[in-house]
Amino acid sequence: MQRALLKLSGEFLAGDNGFGVAPDATRSLAREIAAALGRGVQLALVVGGGNFWRGTQHGGDMDPATADYVGMLGTVMNAMALQDALEKQGIDTRVQTAIAMQAIAEPYIRRRALRHLEKGRVVIFGGGTGNPFFTTDTTAALRALEIDADLVLMAKNGVDGVYDADPRRHPEARRFATLATMDVLQQGLKVMDATAISLCMSRNLPIAVFDIFIGGSLQRLLAGEHVGTRIANDATTRYADEATAD
Repeated sequence: MQRALLKLSGEFLAGDNGFGVAPDATRSLAREIAAALGRGVQLALVVGGGNFWRGTQHGGDMDPATADYVGMLGTVMNAMALQDALEKQGIDTRVQTAIAMQAIAEPYIRRRALRHLEKGRVVIFGGGTGNPFFTTDTTAALRALEIDADLVLMAKNGVDGVYDADPRRHPEARRFATLATMDVLQQGLKVMDATAISLCMSRNLPIAVFDIFIGGSLQRLLAGEHVGTRIANDATTRYADEATAD
């Protein structure tokens, strides 16, 4: 694998507070990312903004487009906080935003992002797609395709893959080892939104869903190992216990 895109939810940065940016949580996340680098794999990040704002939940009677723009600004705040934490780990980092904010970040320019990656810098994409009505999952799929990533890494906290039911509510839920992309759509599995999944499917871009805080999981993925649940067009849908039995 040469290049990957890591999708993080804003909640990762909030820690136990559930809101805002918790320095301890952000440092912990930066350490996990820093430990996984150094294998020659180029890494880009997309971070959500749910620790500050979700348009559908917090917007109330606000114009929906305006509510989404507020959420995009939240992702930029997270990108800047994560940049600071990564640079304290010695990782050269650039933030690019889909909404121009030249005083604090570069505008998103595909060729410039590719150049940063080729120089070994981590690039964090903030501001979503720059358009309302699209999630940061869709941003992750879109940016991954634009930078020719080999894999989209969907990081989770406390859930080590995709299950056929919510494992926190249903102890009998079973984890998938592999999933066909079409099955994700047909079964309505909550991996990414349908637009993001469809984008990945249309360009044959695989997805790995994993728990980033299981020690070494990100390192193993970047080394090409199978961790969590792998989703691909050519995959056969199989449960983890079935794969283990083989």
